[in-house]
Amino acid sequence: MPRLRPWIPVVVWAAVIFFFSTDVFSSEHTQGIVVGVLRVLLPSARNETLLILHDFLRKCGHFANYFIFGLLLFRAIRASARGWQFRWAWIAILIAALYAASDEFHQSFVPSRGPSPWDVLLDTVGAAAAQLALWWIIRRGNSGPSDAAQPHIS
Repeated sequence: MPRLRPWIPVVVWAAVIFFFSTDVFSSEHTQGIVVGVLRVLLPSARNETLLILHDFLRKCGHFANYFIFGLLLFRAIRASARGWQFRWAWIAILIAALYAASDEFHQSFVPSRGPSPWDVLLDTVGAAAAQLALWWIIRRGNSGPSDAAQPHIS
């Protein structure tokens, strides 16, 4: 069971992504809510602008969902090890890309949705960006000055 524990958040987040791929979160259903909020925030914006912003926010959602998915995948693949390894990141990106492709395939069966290879690419970029962020954060954490070089404050 301890080996499976890091995969629980991955499975939960995959289910969240799957739910976001249903009819409930189709563009037709989110447009009224998102454009309504945007209309309050940007009262002088033209309707075409609000629709473009709606589409942009939906694409940001793709990126963000798979960024989080990429973080969770890396954590699960790394398990109890420390640091950052290219192979862990590569496996996380590969799994995220395969899941993104399967998610778009799922959307081909949802009447109000449709598959898009561009969304798979965007999702994969989100997961890859997560790996780059982890690399940078872990590298920075490991390359700081040693405790001996720090001034002593009493």
